[in-house]
This record gives sequence, structure tokens and C-alpha cells, in this order.
Amino acid sequence: MIGQAITKRFLSRSIQRTVSLQHTKCLSTITMKFDKINERNSNNGLIKRTFQKTYYRRLASTISVEAAIPVSKAEMFCRQCEQTKDGVACTTLGICGKTPETAAIQDTLLEVIKSVAIWAVAARKAGATAEDMMPANEWTLRAAFSTLTNVNFSETRIAEYIRQGMVVKRDLVTLVKNKNGALPESSDTASLDLPDSLNPLQLEEFGRTVGILENSKCMGHDDANSLNEIGTYGAKGLSAYACHAMEMGYMDESNIMAPLHEIWAKLASHEPDVDGLLANALRVGQVNAATMALLDRGHCDRFGAPTPTQVRMTAVGNKANILVSGHDMVDLYSLLEQTQDTGVNVYTHGEMLPAHMYPKLKAFKHLVGNYGTAWQAQKFEFATFPGPIVVTTNCIVEPRKKYRGRIYTTNEVGVDGVQHIVGRDFSKVIQQAQQETLGFPRTVEPARFHTVGFNHRVVLPLANQMIEAVQQGHLSRIFLIGGCDGSEWDRSYYTDLAEATPEDSLILTLGCAKNRLIHSPKLAEAKLANGMPRLMDMGQCNDSYSAVVVAIELAKALGCTVNDLPLSLAISHLEQKAAAVFLTLLHLGVRNIRLGPRLPAYVTPNILKYLQENYNLMPTGDVQTDLKLMMAGK
Repeated sequence: MIGQAITKRFLSRSIQRTVSLQHTKCLSTITMKFDKINERNSNNGLIKRTFQKTYYRRLASTISVEAAIPVSKAEMFCRQCEQTKDGVACTTLGICGKTPETAAIQDTLLEVIKSVAIWAVAARKAGATAEDMMPANEWTLRAAFSTLTNVNFSETRIAEYIRQGMVVKRDLVTLVKNKNGALPESSDTASLDLPDSLNPLQLEEFGRTVGILENSKCMGHDDANSLNEIGTYGAKGLSAYACHAMEMGYMDESNIMAPLHEIWAKLASHEPDVDGLLANALRVGQVNAATMALLDRGHCDRFGAPTPTQVRMTAVGNKANILVSGHDMVDLYSLLEQTQDTGVNVYTHGEMLPAHMYPKLKAFKHLVGNYGTAWQAQKFEFATFPGPIVVTTNCIVEPRKKYRGRIYTTNEVGVDGVQHIVGRDFSKVIQQAQQETLGFPRTVEPARFHTVGFNHRVVLPLANQMIEAVQQGHLSRIFLIGGCDGSEWDRSYYTDLAEATPEDSLILTLGCAKNRLIHSPKLAEAKLANGMPRLMDMGQCNDSYSAVVVAIELAKALGCTVNDLPLSLAISHLEQKAAAVFLTLLHLGVRNIRLGPRLPAYVTPNILKYLQENYNLMPTGDVQTDLKLMMAGK
């Protein structure tokens, strides 16, 4: 039987000892169902590909996930990002480049995160101090961050996170017992104990017993499973933002870490608690709001209050260069310190563009400009950049041979065969820049510039001008168009929408999706009647808090709710940071969000109906139709 063969392949003897009877029973049930599907397909012939595509698109998240794809096709099942295959799931190779092996070992790591969270909750109840919780806090953030889309493809690195996590979990167990604390409710996840001797292959095998398909079957309720996934991906994004704050020395034990562990602990349960899982997802949004406020404060305290700054977007010639991509400003600051007076110029890329708005970063004169666009263009842009590249966080894609020998990763980022920097020692990068590259052949003139830095600290002092412009009919509407970028052709929706907005409207943008707008000749120099720029770049996705603050404060000034503002949101989503921000908007009660280019594959029809009825969530559609509705406040 195919099911028996799969069970044998998934569960080596060493793993079987650590896998509960419940997990094995769930897996057996799933594989028997798959046997029937495969038997039916072998008798009737394979379903034509064209039918499969239509069928799967129609049924994405509308039926039990284990019935959607035959097990012979499902070497993996990952749908955490918007670009997931056919809007259903990546089942043979991730669109991001993730292999089935990487997907499986990441599922193992996710189970360890949940196990650590269960014991972290118990430890705090037993009286653990903030100092006691530091190892668990730091590990949780780094481990969860490593599972985000386009962060870590290195099975060796992920296996190390798993081993570290089991040490953290065992220490928490000891702490709880030493304090005579109450033990957590018995469960497979709470009792998880993966021996340090397990190799990556064995950890992958275990991961195949705790992935989406298996958890869905164990839960036995599609809507509950959907909410569990929504909460999981949001918690991953929240963990990533908290990790960014931690890198700057900021951590909030009471308002962020304690509730974050409670969120992960809730996600460990297979109880089909729809109401509880919905509340848990919205709690992700609440905690993420606090996290993004802390991150905003951390950036400002560490690097100075952002100010509008013109950034050179064209090359400076005849000097050695280093390119920095990702999101981590601390990495960039360390690199700038180490490259000072070395004759090396530093460029930002992608989501590092907003670095130029911080006084302490732009004070380095050899931070000369920005190169390239968003993450999905890196295979071309990195290949043509004359110098080494440092990727500090998401998003990285499998490097081409042309630049594989001059790309470096830091923090949670990992690709096997790519040099990884530990402790922010960039000496190898600097040495390579000085010895192996000649830089750009010439300085491009006339130079082209883009203005960054419209942080809430800059925009709110303009509130009176904005309100006056609205009242006098000089400002017809405010649009927030931003989020994650990606490679699909239909993401041009955001460019088309921005260019179609009325000339008397204001556009706020942030995240890497801003690259769909900031290169538009129509918008680059556009201004409102009062002289304000029509397009305001608020920063990274990490700076989403600025947009929230501006909306809330404008509503206060006008004596209305955020939903009554002349404000329309068109959000481009891709990965789990966007999921966290989306849940924050729901927590704040924001309505009329247009989300695209596709709705998440993990949202079932019933959950979508709830979001539509309670928040009027809408998919992006035809630009002119959507714009007409937006101008009408719908």
C-alpha cells in the first residue's frame, strides 16, 4: 500500500519513539485517504492539467487540504505566501525555491517553537523573571524569523535552531519543576523531546508528521485550521518584527514576549476552537501593534528621528562598492563604521532604501545612494552590481553562479554554500570589495533622486495643512498603496491604481511594493495645490506603524473614526510580516481594505465571509472600477 510505504519513509525508528500515537494515527488516516485518491486516479486516468488548475483554483481553501492534492504529488505542502503555486499550495518545490526537505525541517522547527512556548507560559506562571526568560525569548524570535518566506534555506542552520530550541525547552522544564510550578496540560507538543543525535534527514522525517496536512486532519475542522494558519503566519511576522527590535536592544517582556508565547501555545492545540483561534489571531494584531511601536521607537532612538532626504538612485563611479539588502539597520550601521575611510562606497538595496532618512546613517558620506528595486529582481540586479552583497534579512532567493561567490548573509538568513557573517564582522566583505572589484565605470549624470523619510513624525506636523486642503476641496482623497512586492504580472495593479488617482489626491506608500510607484515618471515630481508632494514614502514594511499613527491622529483631529476618513487602502501582500500587519489593521477595526493580487490560499470561504461581513475585506479587481468605489468611500 502506498500509505504504508509513506508512513515507513516518514517515520524512521528513531523518530517513531518521539512521535505520539495521535500523530501516527492522524498520518495513517491521511495516507489511507490518499491511497483511495491515487487508486481512483490510476483507474480513471490522470486528471488533465488544465482541469486540475481550474479545479484547484476554485477549491483553494474550500475543502480539506488533504483531499486537494494526491500524496504522490505532495512532496511538500506550503502555502504561507501569496505566490503559492496555483493559489493552492507549493507541493513539489516552493515558488520561493524552498525544497521539500527544507519545508519539512522548518515544520519540525515550528513544532519546537510551540513546545518552547508551552513551557514558557508555564515558567512565567511559576514565577520566572524577565532575566530567566531571556534565552527563550531570544531563541523564539530568531527561530520563528528563520521560517519566514525567503529567509533561511539552509537545513544545517535550521537543524541547529532545533537543537538550540530543545536545550531551551529542557531548561524551562527544569525551571518550572524547581519552582514547583504547575506542569502544562499533557500533549504531544508539550512532551516533545527530539534527541540531539538526530541528523537533518531524521528531523525532516519528523517534520512530515507535523505539517499542515497532518495538523489539518488532526484538527478535523477546516475553518479552525484556517484560523490556526492565519494566526501562525501572523505570529511569524510578529516574531520577525520583535526580532528587529531586539537587535537594537529593545524587548518588552510583559506586553510582547509573554503574550507572544501564549499565542504560540494556543497554536499548538489541535482543538477546533473557532472562537478562540479567531481571538488568538486578532491578539496577534494587538501585540504586533505594540511591537511595531517599539520598533519605531528603537529606530528613532538609535539612529535619530527620520527626516525627508533625497537619495541618489544612480551610480557613482570609480570606487569599490558594497551593496546591503534586507531590513536590518544595525547591520548597515556596523558596516558603515567598518568601511569608513577605506575607500569603499556603500549602497542600499530594496527595503534598505529608507536607511537614508536616519541622521546617524546618512551622516556617513560613503553611504552614497540606492541601487536596484525590490527583492524579486535581485537575480538580475545582484549579478550586475560591481561588488559584494550583504543580505541582512528577508528576502533572499537562490543566488546565481555569477554572484554566488560575493554574496554574504547575516542574522537569520541562510543559504547552503553562501558565506554567513557572525558577530557583524564585515572584514571579509570589505577585503573582497577592495581587492576584486573596480566599481561602476563612471558616475551617471544627471543624477536621479528619490525622497524618503515621510515618517509619522514628519507627516503629522502637516496634518493641519492636510485637513485644510480637505476642507477647501484641494485634497480629494488619501490613498495608502503599499506592502510587499512580488513577481506576478498582476502586481502592476498597484502602479496602474496610483497613476490613475486624481491629481488632487495624496498617496502614502511603504514596504517594497513602493517600487511599483516611486519609479513612475507621472508621480515622481507631482505636487498638490498647497505644494505638498503627492507621493510620500513612509519607509520599510517595518515602518508600517507610521501609517497607523497618521490615520489615528488624523481621525482624532477631524473628530471621526479611521473608517470615516477620506482614506482608501490598497495593500499588496506576500509574506508573513504582511500577515501580521493585516491582523493589526483588523485589531484596530479598519475596514474597506483591498488586498491582492490574490487573497491568501489558507483562508476558507467561511472565514472570508466573516472578514467581508465584519471588515468589508475586498480583493483587488479592475483598477477603474476599484478607483470609482474608493472615491465614493467604499
